[in-house]
Amino acid sequence: MKRLHDRMAAKQDGNTATIEIAGLKTAYWLPETDAPAPLIIFSHGFGGCKTQSKFLMLALATHGYVVVAPDHADAMCGMGMKRPEEKFSDIEKWTDQTYKNRGDDIRNLYAALKADETWRQRIDWKRVALAGHSLGGYTAVGLAGGWPSWKMDGIGAVLALSPYVGPYVANGDLAHLGAPVMYQGGTRDAGITPMLKKEGGAYDKTSSPAYFVEFEKTGHLGWTDLSKASQTRVVDYSLWFLDHALNKTDVPLPRETGVSDIRAK
Repeated sequence: MKRLHDRMAAKQDGNTATIEIAGLKTAYWLPETDAPAPLIIFSHGFGGCKTQSKFLMLALATHGYVVVAPDHADAMCGMGMKRPEEKFSDIEKWTDQTYKNRGDDIRNLYAALKADETWRQRIDWKRVALAGHSLGGYTAVGLAGGWPSWKMDGIGAVLALSPYVGPYVANGDLAHLGAPVMYQGGTRDAGITPMLKKEGGAYDKTSSPAYFVEFEKTGHLGWTDLSKASQTRVVDYSLWFLDHALNKTDVPLPRETGVSDIRAK
C-alpha cells in the first residue's frame, strides 16, 4: 500500500497535513509506519482550531498514533471569539443539545474515516481514543457517555485536557462512561481545574478507571502551543495514559516533578 500522503490531496504545513473529509477541514499527523495504527481524534477548545496543540499532536504521531483534528463551527484559531451557545458560568442551562454539533462532527468524521478505503486500512479500529481541550474536552467526555444520548461506540479512551465538565457534574452521567478517562488540570487553571478535583467534582463522579493529574504553574492555555510551561509533562502523561488504555502497556503511572496532584482509581 502506498503511503497515505501519496494517495490524498493534502496541503502540507511543516509536519502537518490537511484534508477536507465529512465536510470538515481536518488536520492530520501520521506515524512513520504504514501498518495499522491506533487513532486519536482531537477536538479543539472554544475559539481554538485544529492546529492549536501541534506540540502534542506531533508527539502522539511520533509515538505511533494516527492523529486527526477537525475544525468545529466555532474555530477561530485565536482570531476573535464567537458567543457561546450558553454562558460557561450557567452550567445548569447546558443540556445534551448544547454544542451537539461538535459531537456530530466527531461522529461523522469517525464514520467517514472508516468508510474510506485508505484510512480504513491505515487505522487499527480496535484502538481508538478521543482527546480534547476545554470545550473539546466537553465534546470528548460527552461522546464517552457524559451525555447518554451522545454515547459513541468504539471509543477505548478519553484524554480530557482542562475539559469544561461543569454541565456533566451538574446534570450528566459521569458514573457510566464507556471508556477510561484521564483528566488533566493546572494550578493556574482557575476556571476549570477546581471542578475536576473538588469533592463531588468530575473525577469523584467518574466511573473507574479514571485518572487526574494537575500540573504546577499551568493555566488554561497550557495544552496549546501558546504556552510551553508544561508541554513535556502533558506529553508524558498523555502518552502513558493512551498507551495504558489502548496498547495495554504495564508501566507504572509517572511521578514527575512539577505535578501537584495525581490520582488514579
